[in-house]
Amino acid sequence: MFYFGMGLSFATWASRIPDIKTALHLTEGDLGSILFALPMGQLIIMPFSGKMVTKFGSHRVLIFSLIMYVLSLANLGLATTALQLSLGLFLFGIFGNLANIAVNTQGVYTEVLFKKTIMSSFHGMWSFAGFTGALVGLGMLALNLSPLHHFLIVGVVVLLMVAFNFKFLVRAKEKIKHKTEKKKIFTKPDSALIWLGVIGFCSMASEGVMFDWSGVYFKDIVQAPGPLVILGYTSFMIMMAGGRFLGDGMINKFGRERVMQISGVMISAGLFTAVFLPYIIPCTIAFMAVGLGVATIVPTVYSMAGKNPTVPPGEALTIVSSVSFLGFLMGPPVIGHIAQNFGLQFSFAFIGIFGVLIAFMVSKIRTTD
Repeated sequence: MFYFGMGLSFATWASRIPDIKTALHLTEGDLGSILFALPMGQLIIMPFSGKMVTKFGSHRVLIFSLIMYVLSLANLGLATTALQLSLGLFLFGIFGNLANIAVNTQGVYTEVLFKKTIMSSFHGMWSFAGFTGALVGLGMLALNLSPLHHFLIVGVVVLLMVAFNFKFLVRAKEKIKHKTEKKKIFTKPDSALIWLGVIGFCSMASEGVMFDWSGVYFKDIVQAPGPLVILGYTSFMIMMAGGRFLGDGMINKFGRERVMQISGVMISAGLFTAVFLPYIIPCTIAFMAVGLGVATIVPTVYSMAGKNPTVPPGEALTIVSSVSFLGFLMGPPVIGHIAQNFGLQFSFAFIGIFGVLIAFMVSKIRTTD
């Protein structure tokens, strides 16, 4: 439910980006600049996230950060200027990063309790929440509700989830050897974690572009009529959620390396198809392919990082998750600036290269893991 609450909050923001862009009279370049506030918030809190999770416990940090994440979401609906929106997104990024590290640390602990791979299903709940958020967004648009009222309604729902489910979180503390820990702060992270982080970065950059720009792409490039603007985002979320619920079984059957390589190819194929065939049906199918492609990569990367034998789970996840999430947050604003200069289709083709890179980099896990 905590994964679901986080996904619902982010999807709620993402589903109203086209409306907020229009209401504030923003160009692609303006929106791209404003979206940089999210990774800036994450960068500010990044050095402290792992330490806070380790010191106070992931369960406490998760409860606090998710409540603040929801309040930050509601605050975005109050923005009437570009500066206000930027400040709101900065806070959204700070608490989003804290919640991300804490919830994935909880996921690793729970995987250990169940003694089997279930991380993909947890991320499936995040994706299912994204799909739910897209449908709710469609309903709010149909009711002509403002982003503020939309965000407040979703915020109340997520706060109720926290209130009813916080007692089920795993209360675990990492055992830290102080001498070793002090050394690790000043030494280079495990090379396997670096490669996992880079793969996660490429996957989450593709995912972030789908969240923030799929609606704009369908509106401006595909020129989908009315409510069909949200079709690309919805089709992407359905396939990503479905792929994650099936992901653990696929990995057990075919092996994580092969699944991740095929996934990378699917990301590239989907994005290039959307670029060269910018029509409703081909683009919908293309975005579905991207959804399947990104489905299992990040859960697999997080699961592998959390089981690293040389680094405690919270610290390992801080390294990998922070690098990965930078792709999620930095991809969309970079796309905005590329689109401003070369067009939105070119920017989607640029991100399409990341899928091919993932397929090549998976071999590095084998040599360094």
